[in-house]
Amino acid sequence: MPRGCDMRWFSTEEICEILSRFEKVIILGDSMMRHVVGSINVLIRKDLGYGAVTDWNFSPEERYRCSRDCFCNYQFNVKSCSVQGIFKTSDVAKNDPESLACPADKIDVIIEQMIRFPIPNDELDRLRGLLPSKKPARPYAFIYGHGLWNNLDLQATLDWLDTLLDTSVQAAPWLSSTSHSRPKSRSKSKGSRAAAIAAAKGERDKNGNGKGFWPRLFMTPNAAGKEKPDEWVVSQGNKALMIFEESVAVEVGRRGVEHLGTWNMSIQSNTFDGV
Repeated sequence: MPRGCDMRWFSTEEICEILSRFEKVIILGDSMMRHVVGSINVLIRKDLGYGAVTDWNFSPEERYRCSRDCFCNYQFNVKSCSVQGIFKTSDVAKNDPESLACPADKIDVIIEQMIRFPIPNDELDRLRGLLPSKKPARPYAFIYGHGLWNNLDLQATLDWLDTLLDTSVQAAPWLSSTSHSRPKSRSKSKGSRAAAIAAAKGERDKNGNGKGFWPRLFMTPNAAGKEKPDEWVVSQGNKALMIFEESVAVEVGRRGVEHLGTWNMSIQSNTFDGV
């Protein structure tokens, strides 16, 4: 690996194998996370040109327009193209199974867009609907992304994450050894956080029983890019993003959640927000 970098590209076959380890991969967050699920679909469909969009239901007019306007990067950053995005792999399995490189019955990736805090009740209900009351055969994995829609307000982002963690454990107690209700205040949330950390580590109780396994990853926003509108340079510019990324890494770690920063890998992007 060049220059001592420990990051690498995964092959589609490796991605399929990783995704198949989980009963479901649930992605929660904003437009950046929509791009993440789109990128996953590009890779598992082996289609750089149109892998992120629902090309199976294009009308003749849309097919002509998209062949010109939505190819490759444009399927992500052109609004009329991104609204045709694939939000769950089960739609691909249903409508275009031949395009999947992974076994359709072995992978299940879905995104629910939850961009602001406080989180509306209907969005939390959708999350609850994704979680079975009984422990599945394979673990569920969660990928979170948040920040820009609350103007990089660290406390709002942590409250957003805590709400999702607590709601998940309420709906699916098997995620943690301790079933608990949503804390009324942050001072009462220590039991919730401790249970979450134990679940993330796969710890066991004194009788050797598993305390649950809850793989979770938090992704912080991309670099601003030189096309970021000037009015956002102070509150959402690169200095603010770097401080936010470092602060979030510390705080989510205290909750047993892994962190992936994206600022450094996207700093050479031209368009705003690293798109």
